[in-house]
Amino acid sequence: MANATAGTVSLNLPGMHAGARDMVRLGMVRSRVCCYRARRQGLVMCAALSGNTNEDAVLGDVVSKPRRFPRVVGMGSKLIGCGSAVPKLEITNDDLSKIVETSDEWISVRTGIRKRRVLTGEESVQGLAIDAGKKALEMAQVAPEEVDIVVLCTSTPNDLFGSGSQVSTAIGCKNAWAFDATAACSGFLVGLITATGFIKGGCAQNVLVIGADCLSRYVDWTDRGTCILFGDAAGAVLVQATAAEEDGFLGFDIHSDGQGYRHLNAKSCGVEEVLSSTNGSLNFPPKKPAFSFIQMNGKEVFRFAVRCVPQSIEASLEEAGLTSSDINWLLLHQANWRIIDAVATRLHIPSEKIISNLANYGNTSAASIPLALDEAVRCGQAKGGDIIAASGFGAGLTWGSAIMRWQ
Repeated sequence: MANATAGTVSLNLPGMHAGARDMVRLGMVRSRVCCYRARRQGLVMCAALSGNTNEDAVLGDVVSKPRRFPRVVGMGSKLIGCGSAVPKLEITNDDLSKIVETSDEWISVRTGIRKRRVLTGEESVQGLAIDAGKKALEMAQVAPEEVDIVVLCTSTPNDLFGSGSQVSTAIGCKNAWAFDATAACSGFLVGLITATGFIKGGCAQNVLVIGADCLSRYVDWTDRGTCILFGDAAGAVLVQATAAEEDGFLGFDIHSDGQGYRHLNAKSCGVEEVLSSTNGSLNFPPKKPAFSFIQMNGKEVFRFAVRCVPQSIEASLEEAGLTSSDINWLLLHQANWRIIDAVATRLHIPSEKIISNLANYGNTSAASIPLALDEAVRCGQAKGGDIIAASGFGAGLTWGSAIMRWQ
């Protein structure tokens, strides 16, 4: 697509400095997205132009850009404890080859996964979340009563209305406000950003962020394209307030694009309309509600991830005033080794700087980042002062990144 004609435009946004209102049009840099640069302040702003259809749109067609106004930071936040929990039952690729047409070689070459954990018996995602949260508090040496907020990041709670409050109570966080955050495989990152927002806004001292999912309950175990990918787990971190000069949360970038919903979803099904289309007569009561198995267009999700994740990490690094060479560890959502490798290559990060436990657990959705972080910390791989670039991406579509310093 040819670039748009250069020109100027006046923008009048709340809080915008007068010198920034005179913008120079830079032209089309994405499909039907036009960017402008402030003459004096170097501010880049993007706007979607009319005429773009869902069919023409590119997934994740969003330009990460500097903030419209500086973040007000009254204090800093830091990660001081982590924990994780996984089910007892381990399912290997060889085990799967007995129920679907596949093999260990076929799965490992295409995904990097060799085994995963699956809930059985009386185990529950709520129980995993409780165990992970307790371990994080133990490492942080923070009593449950000192926790102000508990964020349970999950798309698969025990209860339709959420499990955050139950998890918080079971851990012993009797003074905490608890809630669920749903953003699929980006969930933990969303919870982490939410936690630091509460802390830097002066609303909390200690925030427990838990990522927990049991996607095995929503997998079609006869479909080798999806059943080989997912496992169940929980991971948690304790985020604590600190002095601004000791801030360990250095920058972040986050996005969503609902046009990509069709490529990764688990739709609600089995519910009939209360009013039928025939003469407006009642069709009541509705059938029992349910959800479909996970549906995924792997090729499109791969293309989306390898394009958008590096862009997001670069935006977070820019906000943090760092470059990829400053990163000690790259910690991505553990979805597929090909995605992890492609992102690292585009960011020029060597494989020895990648934290990954994908081979042992598969894709554990919102649990994957804290689960891998916990293992890296406990085995001495990640140490105090290390700079970690983390990124989550998944259904929604949602994606984002954060640059943080492990304490």
